[in-house]
Amino acid sequence: MENKSHAFAAGAFVLVVAALLTALAAWLTRDTAEQRVFEISSAEGVTGLQSQAGVRYKGVMVGRVTDIALDTVQRGNVLVRIAVNDAAPITTSTFATLGFQGVTGLAFIQLDDSNTASPALQGSGDKVPRIPMRASMFSRLSEQGGNLLSQLEQASVRVNGLLAVDNQKQLMAAIGNLGRAAASVTALTEHADQVLGPKSGPDAVSLPRMAAQADATLKSMQATSDRLGVSADAVRTSAAEFQRTSRRMNEPGGTLDKIAQSTEALAHTSRQVNAQLLPRLSRATDDTARAVRQVGRAADTVGDNPQSLLWGKGTATPGPGEHGFVAPAAAAAGGP
Repeated sequence: MENKSHAFAAGAFVLVVAALLTALAAWLTRDTAEQRVFEISSAEGVTGLQSQAGVRYKGVMVGRVTDIALDTVQRGNVLVRIAVNDAAPITTSTFATLGFQGVTGLAFIQLDDSNTASPALQGSGDKVPRIPMRASMFSRLSEQGGNLLSQLEQASVRVNGLLAVDNQKQLMAAIGNLGRAAASVTALTEHADQVLGPKSGPDAVSLPRMAAQADATLKSMQATSDRLGVSADAVRTSAAEFQRTSRRMNEPGGTLDKIAQSTEALAHTSRQVNAQLLPRLSRATDDTARAVRQVGRAADTVGDNPQSLLWGKGTATPGPGEHGFVAPAAAAAGGP
């Protein structure tokens, strides 16, 4: 009885440890990135594709296959649901193909995009957005396999017909005719050499002289070609120098760039002058005019009352309503 309890305890411990290890592996391999769900409707078979198969975007792993079932919207199609990382640039021009891993035959979903500038693929309402499925290279080869075999069979039949007994006889006859024609050409060449040789008379055409003239003509043409080649090299060199000069002028830090920078600096200096120096000059001009007016008033005061330089301006004469005001008539009457 005690042995059974020990065995039960050991089995329970093993089960608990296995569960903990499974939970730890699931926790370590979990995908914490945000994912989006897409659907792929394929009119072709998806043999070799299984749930949890990889989803790659241009070869980079971006998600997993979550479910494979028959499409209820498009009858006869296979519906593949995938979960893709939110960072994957899935656009309206993204398409899917079925890829295979090496010799294992395991399939995966390959995503590609013909125009990455397209807008992001979004679903309408509660509908899951769908990515179109294109035929893979293996599928196209499978479709064209029958045609290739048919064409190969037709080519084999034609080759067999070409190599029939009658055709072989005609081919051998044609080869014999070609041999006789070659012999006739050789004989004609020997006869022409005898007729056109240097011992055929004074009026005969001299082949050696013609060959010498042709050699001289060819040498002259070669010299002309060499001179043309030198001229062409010079033209190419000039063009390359002009191209380099133009590139230096147009590249960053070049002549045009420096001119643009100098123009920008001059414009910036002009803006600073307009924004800072001109207002200061205007204020200085106003201050100078104010000082000139004050000097003019001081000069007028000195001119009217020169003793003010010694005694100061003195007490101002009381005006009407002020204490000590004397009317002009009263002042004239009380005078000496």
